[in-house]
Amino acid sequence: MNLLIIASTLILAAAIAMASSKSQKNAAAAEQEYWKRERAANNTRRKPLDDLNYIKLPLEIFPMELLQDVPRIEDYRQIILSLKDQPVVNFTGLSNTDLKLRYGAPNINLLTTYDQNYTLLARTLQQWAQALYDNGFSNEACQLLEFAVSTGTDVSATYRLLIRIYQENGTPEKIDALYPVAESLTSAMQKPIVRMLEEVRQSSD
Repeated sequence: MNLLIIASTLILAAAIAMASSKSQKNAAAAEQEYWKRERAANNTRRKPLDDLNYIKLPLEIFPMELLQDVPRIEDYRQIILSLKDQPVVNFTGLSNTDLKLRYGAPNINLLTTYDQNYTLLARTLQQWAQALYDNGFSNEACQLLEFAVSTGTDVSATYRLLIRIYQENGTPEKIDALYPVAESLTSAMQKPIVRMLEEVRQSSD
């Protein structure tokens, strides 16, 4: 009996050692590949930025005159105005290495700024829409949310609030239009957002 226990223990220890060794080799290979790509990225020359998908802010659909006496809403409005003439590009899901390989290392600071502008835009649209909804302006909130979705936002709260508005407005069929956008997301939020949409679909069947 003791021999059986000892043999089992040795087999288990060997299996763990093999798994650990394989994991370490995979990690080392991944790190080596990362630094290989990073070296290539840092040596990539500047490339044109003509193909960037610059996001234009359609101020005509934004409720710029609504609730200006509410401080936080006025803050959101001012942020949008500050972004109006700034380059805004959604690079969600792309690393700095990816950007340098695609557009050249000398452009990375510009591209990072464009991406930060988008992050600020997506967050502000969500917060502004939520504030409008909380104050009884669901239609205006819906406009902001739909624009945010059209830019490829991966802010899950944006999809959640838009779903609620569609349901409350008696237009649940519009939820289906969110699927292609959600499925095309390249960030870690893609699966949770798709799963949320699927749960809504299942609950309505």
